[in-house]
Amino acid sequence: MTRDASVVDERRSPAGDSPRGLDVAAFGAVGLSVATTVLIGLLGPSAMVPRLPGSSWHPPYSLDAHPGTHLVIAMGAVAIVLGGLGLAAALRSRWRPDPRWLLAVGCAVAGLLAFLPPSGSADHLNYAAYGRLVTLGQDPYAITPAALPGDPVTGAVEEWAGVTSVYGPVATAVQALASFVGGDSVRLTVFAMAVVNAAAFIGTALLLHRFARGNADLQRRAALLWTVNPLMIYHLAAGMHVDTLAVACMVAALTVRGAASGLLLGVGIGVKLNAGLVALGPAWELRRSPGRLAVVAGTATATVVAIYAVAGPHVLDQVSAASKKVSLATPWQLVKVGLQSVFGPGAYSAWIQIGSLLLMACLAWLLLRALGALGAPMAPRTSVAPGGPGTPGAPGAPGTPGALPADTAPAVAAVMVVAWLFAAPYALPWYDGLAFALLALASWPALEAFMVARVVVLSLGYLPAREVPRPDDLLWTKTLLRETVVPWTLLALTVALAWWAARAGRRARRRPASAAPRP
Repeated sequence: MTRDASVVDERRSPAGDSPRGLDVAAFGAVGLSVATTVLIGLLGPSAMVPRLPGSSWHPPYSLDAHPGTHLVIAMGAVAIVLGGLGLAAALRSRWRPDPRWLLAVGCAVAGLLAFLPPSGSADHLNYAAYGRLVTLGQDPYAITPAALPGDPVTGAVEEWAGVTSVYGPVATAVQALASFVGGDSVRLTVFAMAVVNAAAFIGTALLLHRFARGNADLQRRAALLWTVNPLMIYHLAAGMHVDTLAVACMVAALTVRGAASGLLLGVGIGVKLNAGLVALGPAWELRRSPGRLAVVAGTATATVVAIYAVAGPHVLDQVSAASKKVSLATPWQLVKVGLQSVFGPGAYSAWIQIGSLLLMACLAWLLLRALGALGAPMAPRTSVAPGGPGTPGAPGAPGTPGALPADTAPAVAAVMVVAWLFAAPYALPWYDGLAFALLALASWPALEAFMVARVVVLSLGYLPAREVPRPDDLLWTKTLLRETVVPWTLLALTVALAWWAARAGRRARRRPASAAPRP
């Protein structure tokens, strides 16, 4: 990939105003994927939708149509595969629909999904239980939902009933607020959290749209990567994962400056600790402004310390335990099995942790070289940035097409998050939402393609995402897909990413400064 291909090419032919057959097919696949996701929730309790006690005619609403497990898994696969193919094609389409329409449709879908039962996992039952523990005067970082089995909310938790909270204090505060609203009603508690989740998803969409104001092409691309992205709608809008709130905080932090940016970074880390990788983007951007860097870093640090101090001494207990886990669908599971076969039984968590950190550092370095952040000649661009139209050195704006500037916070943050996602021993498909939001701020088509491929593969490995209702004849979705096909495929994808980044970085460093397009 050359530098000129690393961002949206605004020299494309204006003939893209009328959709071609392939354009219609691409956007049609996106629409069908989203519709399938909505239908999964609308049909009610199933292998992908946990039952919420209470009347189905109270929010979240559903038909309670008792869809079969095979049908629901097939629908999930259709939503994932069609969504991935449609998104990949739409990102390369020459058709230019009005980004305001994409924004409106995506926000409407996210709002609609708040009124349907969450699908794709049972994590929302965990959230409700942790919030319930807070309202009952218990510490969710020290007490598990299983400690109160007779409670109507904590008793609804499925396979994670014996696990304390791994989420940050800000996420727990939102869960507690929802529990205060919902009382002993699981359904109402989940609905209150769904409203917050939809607001975070829509708020992120509006921030991304505003960030690229003045450039319809980049607004359109941002909408495709987030607002109408069928994979993000599937996991974050319909799945109602707490990651949505963390993404909203981090996107907001990158669209403001000074102490406000530091405050939002701290709040985002208060939702999920690993979201703190985003802070490396502003740190890089401000590396030559010690005073401004001190303000942002100091505010962020003070906010994080205050938030986690209030949560008590056990707030990081489960985070520490989770950091040693290896999920079945990552390449590190293959490494773990290999180590066990050679050296005997054991978790080998320390070895794997060290290996993952080394891999992350290697991927980050290769991607930064490809970005040009380690000294490759870069052509400055004018753009729409938080400082206003025409701010130099920000991504995605009208001007000369060329490489992203080396001091772009979203681009560097995207590099760090993508490197972490590909290197982490424990990863789930909804974690990828943070990378898509950052790429929406800093368009980088080749990296976007890797992320689309990754989240499709990983998502297929987590069908139906709930272990409880899986029949024996579908056990292959775990033993074959999640434990074998997906890890090997992700390993190949990781190797391909490293190979591509190394080649792109070498080309960038060999290119003489005079070859860079003039601003």
